[in-house]
Amino acid sequence: MDTGSVTFAFFLIFSGAAALASVALYTRQPLIIAYIALGALIGPSGFSLVTDLQQLSDIGHIGIIFLLFLLGLDMQPQALFATIRNSTVVGLVSSAIFFLASWLLASFFFAEYGESVIVAVAMMFSSTIIGIKLLPTTILHHKHIGEMMIGLLLLQDLLAIIVLVLIMASGSAEDGEAAWHIVKVLLALPLLGMAAWAFVRYVLLRLIQRFDRFHEYIFLLAIGWCLGMAEAAQLLGLSAEIGAFVAGVSIATSPISQYIAVNLKPLRDFFLILFFFAVGARFDLAMLQQVWMPALCLALLVLAMKPLTYRLLLKGVSERSSLAWDLGFRLGQASEFSLLIAYIAFDAGLLGLEASLTIQAATIITLLVSSYIVVLNYPTPIAISDRLRRD
Repeated sequence: MDTGSVTFAFFLIFSGAAALASVALYTRQPLIIAYIALGALIGPSGFSLVTDLQQLSDIGHIGIIFLLFLLGLDMQPQALFATIRNSTVVGLVSSAIFFLASWLLASFFFAEYGESVIVAVAMMFSSTIIGIKLLPTTILHHKHIGEMMIGLLLLQDLLAIIVLVLIMASGSAEDGEAAWHIVKVLLALPLLGMAAWAFVRYVLLRLIQRFDRFHEYIFLLAIGWCLGMAEAAQLLGLSAEIGAFVAGVSIATSPISQYIAVNLKPLRDFFLILFFFAVGARFDLAMLQQVWMPALCLALLVLAMKPLTYRLLLKGVSERSSLAWDLGFRLGQASEFSLLIAYIAFDAGLLGLEASLTIQAATIITLLVSSYIVVLNYPTPIAISDRLRRD
């Protein structure tokens, strides 16, 4: 048996995930917990049965791309603009509050000013994966909470991209070049949107109308369009996730968009299992004793601060109290972008190992605890209780 092969790694990951998922369901735990725990158990810091994490992480990242693509398929362009406009004030003010509070706390643990700033920036964002994955499809289609969540997450994703551009530019470029990168990002988004709209109108929809009887062809066309736009976005300095979302929005008006969404969901879940496995496997458990105190304090701050902040801000813009609490807890965690910031800033020499591991540990803690809170108290597609299960 070739223990270094992708086939063997997949066997361990999906067999192990099935076993731990069974335990999780019997003990009424969220399935996401099982995937992260499996990564820690058989990854390099556990039994070292799966060690090629870079490849698995890259493969798992496709799950996020498909997640954003399916999200875009549920958004009409007119509704998208209205959603972003309505959530801009809440998104910007909340990000500033999260940054300031996290920076004050990080300053107690990290004497280096730059490290405390990066740690604080990493805590600004909420998880698109957790937010959308645990949001019932019926709510996403028909409820105001789905629109508000999408608007806030998209705004945060754009801010996260600017942060990543700054970090990468700071590690290898002058300030003037970093400023140009940011301008290029802001110009690239509308350019990508217009190009996608033109291609869909004059090419893609005509192909779909002509060959819509061939389901396999529609499936391949959808995957090719999603991944092609993801690559185009990266070439323009944006993220693959933004490109995939634009790809979904561009064909949301097509009658076949919901057929595409239903057929791509199993593929999305396949890759998301790999993503969460890689999150658990990439964390060095041996270093946990050095960072557990700042990581725990930071995680507790995020878990307490985000729901309360969103509740107050959303009530301030005339949202119902029940919706404000619901949305606050659904967004009450750090983000996959937080992990990416930790990895890239460490590679660029802007962040020490201890600070990087603190971000990773705090993020994982918030992902786990937030999943528990949402799954056990609010409607989700994976709720253990029949009363709360919605899809």
